[in-house]
Amino acid sequence: MSEEQRLGEIRARIDALDEHIQALISERAGCAREIADIKHASGVDNGFYRPEREAQVLRRVQARNRGPLPDEDLLRVFRELISACLALEETLTVAFLGPEGTFTQAAAFKHFGHCVRTVPLTTIEDVFREVEAQGARYGVVPVENSTEGVIHHTLDRFLQSPLHICGEVELRIHHHLLAVSGEVCDVRRVYSHQQSLAQCRRWLDRTLPNAECVAVSSNAEAARRVRGEERAAAIAGDSAAELYGLEVLAANIEDEPDNTTRFLVIGSQPVPPSGDDKTSLLVSTHNRPGALARLLEPLSRNGIGMTRIESRPSRRGVWEYVFFADILGHAEDEPLARALAELQAECTLFKVLGSYPRAGL
Repeated sequence: MSEEQRLGEIRARIDALDEHIQALISERAGCAREIADIKHASGVDNGFYRPEREAQVLRRVQARNRGPLPDEDLLRVFRELISACLALEETLTVAFLGPEGTFTQAAAFKHFGHCVRTVPLTTIEDVFREVEAQGARYGVVPVENSTEGVIHHTLDRFLQSPLHICGEVELRIHHHLLAVSGEVCDVRRVYSHQQSLAQCRRWLDRTLPNAECVAVSSNAEAARRVRGEERAAAIAGDSAAELYGLEVLAANIEDEPDNTTRFLVIGSQPVPPSGDDKTSLLVSTHNRPGALARLLEPLSRNGIGMTRIESRPSRRGVWEYVFFADILGHAEDEPLARALAELQAECTLFKVLGSYPRAGL
């Protein structure tokens, strides 16, 4: 058999597989429509999106994968398939910290897929308010960066908000130096968000020591500004480069190669257990010796792991603090439920911000 004949056979097989895959996709979409009809008939009004169900589906996809596609690529395909099928039931509106082209929007697409309506808002406060007012079903906000630490505005907003944390997204952050044209050596002013400037500080000091660094509200805003300014550049990501038609003068200029930002998905409905969950808490106690140790002891006694704890001023009195903690498990799991009941007895303020599927898919 000649090489051309062999290629022809393989291509014919691909065509047959494509036809079969398309038929299965259509069958899956038909099942999604049936679910929508059943829920409409029963008067369900709390939305069709099920974070715990999606997490379980994607975990099974990952467990079944035997290659040659890596997990990340296969999960992206299935996430978009789920997103498209969900859109037949309900078009989700997702608010995010804008404008268009920010990493927060990229996190929203990573979590929900592209078949959603995304709404860019100016501040973290605006995102919370939009979801609280039911102008959006969900919101996406940044909460911490592996290099620069927590975003305090997000944590502080939970002190007053009735919203739940419904999910988390971890996004690898790659920063590029963008401009309309030119060379790196031509740049005299660099625009970016203050977090991005900090994440690229060593590269900027080494490569552009004489350039003025100007902090703006977002990386997308930085990209927008440089379109009309000579010898100016922005630090932003691929989405902003594409959206604003800019060239990449230097790629991946972040100081830490594993630079990752964690985002939270916020909504009005609590999320049932998915089998691999995380719970976020807000707690406070009397300021006395050993108080924090007493708060943590119920978790240790019940074998509950903690992934993060952060203190913030309580705004209720001078030198009074609240603690934000992320712990492993769902609040409905028996060991964690028991630990939380014991913990609450030690607290002057106790609030479960949400239980939700762990990131990693």
